Amino acid sequence: MGRPIHFEIQADDLERAKDFYAAAFNWEFVDYSEYTGSPYYGVVTGADDEPGINGGLLPRPAAAPAPDAEGRCAQGTNAWVVTMGTDDFDATAERILAAGGTVALPKAALPGMAWQGYFLDTENNTIGLHQPDPDAA
Repeated sequence: MGRPIHFEIQADDLERAKDFYAAAFNWEFVDYSEYTGSPYYGVVTGADDEPGINGGLLPRPAAAPAPDAEGRCAQGTNAWVVTMGTDDFDATAERILAAGGTVALPKAALPGMAWQGYFLDTENNTIGLHQPDPDAA
């Protein structure tokens, strides 16, 4: 059985992406460019004793799918979508929007289970947001 141990986010503007993820999720970044020979930042998403994985941030090698005129996902994604867990969907959504993200698919109930929604970051990558809630309807 394989388990996810690392993720990578591609970005058109690394500094803009770092600013977005730091503001939206309090992530930290470590410059590993000297080891990789090209721009690459390690992404620290939380303490090692907490559930979750860390990842990387690197330049996008090709164009990403573009949003439609309303800023929503107009086509399928060309990457793996990472879903972030939260205890407060609305507060996290506000931080995402304040950091420059946009709504891709609005908050919706997974009845009896959770609230789920999707956003685009400043690089047009899709982020899922999931708040467990057995009362979601």
